[in-house]
Amino acid sequence: MGDGIRLGSSGILPPVVKNLLIINGLFFLAKIVLANMNIDLDALLGLHYYAASDFHIWQFFTYMFMHADFGHIFFNMFALWMFGAVVENVWGGRRFLIYYLLTGIGAAACHYLIVYFQVGGDVALLNAFLDAPSVDTYQTLVENCSAPRLKPVLENNLQYLLANPGVSSLNELVEVTAEVKDSFLNSYNIIGASGAVFGILLAFGMMFPNSEIYLYFLLPIKAKWFVLGYGLLELIYGVTGTADGVAHFAHLGGMIVGLIIILLWRKKDKNNYYKTYYLDE
Repeated sequence: MGDGIRLGSSGILPPVVKNLLIINGLFFLAKIVLANMNIDLDALLGLHYYAASDFHIWQFFTYMFMHADFGHIFFNMFALWMFGAVVENVWGGRRFLIYYLLTGIGAAACHYLIVYFQVGGDVALLNAFLDAPSVDTYQTLVENCSAPRLKPVLENNLQYLLANPGVSSLNELVEVTAEVKDSFLNSYNIIGASGAVFGILLAFGMMFPNSEIYLYFLLPIKAKWFVLGYGLLELIYGVTGTADGVAHFAHLGGMIVGLIIILLWRKKDKNNYYKTYYLDE
């Protein structure tokens, strides 16, 4: 790669990147071992929706170290090493680690901000029925529910209620609906270092815009166009819902948060430079 890239004294594997690779690897091994003991580490350490019963605040940090399978962790760690090593050598370990963690947390926050707007209406309808149970409020819930994985369940329950009218059936439906709501909210769970890795990719592209990245190891493309194209693809995939199961807005969020951090740091560094080399004279 060109564009003035220089490796520091830590070479191709600086300490923060090295330790992140090790920690991610250990978490992945722990997941495999504990799965044989019927312990789901993804459920414990993955990041759930804030209103879900399985949500815990520490998950904003731990979710970054969990991965779905070998392919997931391999490509994330390969990208972390490939781009992160260069960025850490330029920035230093402390700034790099702060950036990595903040972009990872920010990516998750962006993802769940989108989820909030996607499910907020359905959650409000569920709460309206649970707060004031009746056939009418349940019919309103079923008619206006927009979640594809939720609506068929609600429709089946409505048919049961209509076929078995009465207080006992309604009380039973309240219990079932509370369980459905809990299951629905807990189904939102993200894992992976992708948000932070996309932040690192953004940093690399801004620092070395004219460096050539070999797409699929064959086609050379400048880093600035690679980053821009990747960002646009994530936006398109996120809006259209393509490749369901991938947190595209988390990827995009990592890049957006990374951009904000870099611009703030550049402004701060510029001000410090001005104070040091001009005001002290």
